[in-house]
Amino acid sequence: METGTDMSYPFYLIWGSPGRSHSHYHPHSDLFNKHQRSMVVTSDICLAIMYSLLAYGMYAIGGGAIAKLYWAPWLVYIVWLDTVTYLHHHGVQEHADKMPWYRGSEWSYLRGGLTTLDHDYGVFNKIHHDIGTHVAHHLFPQIPHYHLQEATEAIKPILGPYYREPAPSPGPLPLHLFTMLKRSFSTDKYVPDAGDVVFYSNPAEAAKQKAQ
Repeated sequence: METGTDMSYPFYLIWGSPGRSHSHYHPHSDLFNKHQRSMVVTSDICLAIMYSLLAYGMYAIGGGAIAKLYWAPWLVYIVWLDTVTYLHHHGVQEHADKMPWYRGSEWSYLRGGLTTLDHDYGVFNKIHHDIGTHVAHHLFPQIPHYHLQEATEAIKPILGPYYREPAPSPGPLPLHLFTMLKRSFSTDKYVPDAGDVVFYSNPAEAAKQKAQ
């Protein structure tokens, strides 16, 4: 995340998550049902047209101009997208509240959905289509974004202590998230190989636990 933010997302779209092969561009990928295949093909055609326009733009006005007009804004978008995604799975307010990872027999769809975090993105909430309501999105991905706030309020009393209330944005800009991001970068280095319920750790924390 710290070194490959700008490149991880394109590879994810092409090949899928690590350990899985689910291309977002292949119409017969397991991600899509038979009714969606034609839409994937249409999307691929539009993507090819866009890249053709970029290639022509490089020929017409130069690669430097295209880099400034298209690739620089694209890079900002990718970095922000990866940061938001990372925070939904790592950005706890306190290190002691870090999220578990479930594996093997301990994993379930519900547990997987509950190991995500909601965040308040301030002025960006509506720009993000309320993706800060990430728990409801994971539990019920079929709910459209314009009902996610309503769905979140409905599931809070049901989930009780299993729902982590997000820290409110201190203002229009969600500057509080950078503290969570910095903490996670310094403490969340790896998950242990052994165990079906594991937590992110780091060498210093592992050594301390071993000494106890």
